[in-house]
Amino acid sequence: MILVREIMSEHMTPLNEEMSLPQAVDHLLASNMLGLPVTDGKKHVTGFLSEQDCIPYLLGDSYHCDSHVLVKDMMQRDPLTVKPTNTALELAQMMAINKPKIYPVVENGVLVGVVKRAQVMAALNQQLKRCRVA
Repeated sequence: MILVREIMSEHMTPLNEEMSLPQAVDHLLASNMLGLPVTDGKKHVTGFLSEQDCIPYLLGDSYHCDSHVLVKDMMQRDPLTVKPTNTALELAQMMAINKPKIYPVVENGVLVGVVKRAQVMAALNQQLKRCRVA
């Protein structure tokens, strides 16, 4: 079975709680991700911020041309995470029940990557193709 560590993305820079709304949005847009984990100085996941979380704040703050909102004010606290040793099948089962499209991957309490729904779908599709060949 395919493990999360085999399909996760390791090369992304997480957000931090003290980033402003414009900084966080710039970071999200540059990452080409729908959301990113929020970490402290020791790379412990403290939250998750998605594009969806930012929209209401962008709407109000851009209208008033003023923003004092920080990532810690917008982020989802206690996000669902997975371990690199979880299987793609286990994660797919979690995704079928829960809404997140991106899961932070945590090992020994430290962020080591993220895994997106598309990566899980590709892994399961690869597995299915192998079944048909056999």
